[in-house]
Amino acid sequence: MAIALLFSGQGAQKVGMGKSLCDNSATARDLYGEAGRVLGWDLAKVCFEGPEAELTQTKVCQPALFVHGLALHAILREQGKLADVKFALGLSLGEITALTAAGVFDFATGLRVVAERGRLMQLACEQSVGGMAAVIGEERAKVAQLCADFGIEAANFNAPGQIIVSGEKEKVETAVAAAKDRGMKKVIPLNVAGAYHSRLMEPARAAFAEFLAGVPLAAPKFTVLTNTTGQAVSAPADIRAALVKQVVSSVLWEDCMRSTAAAGATEFWELGPGGVLAGLARRTEKVWPVKSFAEFADLAG
Repeated sequence: MAIALLFSGQGAQKVGMGKSLCDNSATARDLYGEAGRVLGWDLAKVCFEGPEAELTQTKVCQPALFVHGLALHAILREQGKLADVKFALGLSLGEITALTAAGVFDFATGLRVVAERGRLMQLACEQSVGGMAAVIGEERAKVAQLCADFGIEAANFNAPGQIIVSGEKEKVETAVAAAKDRGMKKVIPLNVAGAYHSRLMEPARAAFAEFLAGVPLAAPKFTVLTNTTGQAVSAPADIRAALVKQVVSSVLWEDCMRSTAAAGATEFWELGPGGVLAGLARRTEKVWPVKSFAEFADLAG
């Protein structure tokens, strides 16, 4: 067996996430306690009690998803269930969670990295008027043409027929209206704070590059894939470059999943709330075995 661990991206968060882990595991409690000390604010309280508006903020939900994913990982490791892990990948911020699971960062360093990324991305959102939309059931080439015609970008290739576009709000709205005239049946504006994975995130990318330059990275203990290419990345300098580029470039999630399967993954384990990545996996290839772990009850047996 060759297990691939999948770590959630922004949007998967929900109030109550991680509470059952802390209620039942001293290891999880210790991680949430350490997170509070590293961040200087009570992450556990926001995760467990909300309010939702606070948890949804980019600078909050990114560290929240990171800690939740690694708490699940720590419990599974403690239970002796991770011996067959050969791969890790994460959607957007989840890539930092995957790298931390693979030993590239220690927990505290990875948390500082993801917290700074979230802070800078939120600032970039506040400095621009961005928007995003989901294009369902269309081929990449058709969506690429739409983006080129309206000056927006493809932010996520999540699964066959699920592509997210991103850019200035006005341009996204114009593209959404035009898409219907082009026979695109399902184009849905998304309720987001900004234009993630587009050139509007450039101020965040530049500042994140500066921050990450001073952070030590180790080589991963198993294969980690990067959203920027959909391929494995292993040299610390290449990992650093990929993390910086990822802030403004397309998330090639479908490519990451297909590359992992082609490299020999026999099972995918999603570590995060909501089952979003399991849904995308099934949409990509129905035959892939996928399990989702979100609460303590999921870890029994």
